[in-house]
Amino acid sequence: MSRRRIYLMRHAQVRYFEGIDPHDVLLTDDGRHQAAAARDALQEVRFDRVVTSGLPRTLETAQIVAPYANHEREPNLREIESGELRGLDANEVQRLMTAAFRGVVPLESRFLGGESVGELFDRALPPFRQLLDAEDWGVALVVLHGGVNRALLGYALTGERTFLGGFEQAPGCINVLDVDGDDRFIVRAVNHTPYDPAHVGAARETTMEQLWREYLDARERRT
Repeated sequence: MSRRRIYLMRHAQVRYFEGIDPHDVLLTDDGRHQAAAARDALQEVRFDRVVTSGLPRTLETAQIVAPYANHEREPNLREIESGELRGLDANEVQRLMTAAFRGVVPLESRFLGGESVGELFDRALPPFRQLLDAEDWGVALVVLHGGVNRALLGYALTGERTFLGGFEQAPGCINVLDVDGDDRFIVRAVNHTPYDPAHVGAARETTMEQLWREYLDARERRT
């Protein structure tokens, strides 16, 4: 049986609350180190296609991991869109952030008051299906975002629009999926971080809890 392989990555580390549009943030120095670690871990892999969301943080990660490749941009694979946080009480922001990716998240649940999980599936699954239907690749690198990756991992595992919030997606992590001609998936690895393979140095916070802490620090600097 012939199976194809997808290396599904989350972009490496960025900082969202540094006074620029979150869509435009670039990798930090640590983020570039994380992407370089992924490049080294995958140095023997030759990618037939490299797909990104087109946002700078995914493009920059892909350019480090696979500098030789053509980096495709698929905007419908961008991160789930948050609502407007400015003007909200800090306690409400904390509640929204820390509860955003918890358990099996209902399709009607809105991410930080913005886009719903169902709406994310509506736009992200068609380009993912297009990739699966294409016959021009055997190994693909797909560099996306934490929320989108959870959606795609849930779909790969269940065959349904299932958002599994407990799948942590650390910056620069690698997930490994094999898929056969009947679109049956084997999930071989989730949240592998080449820069810290056993997560020894990793904080025990979730990425959303870390995001809340960064948001609070930025808010305090502005006051």
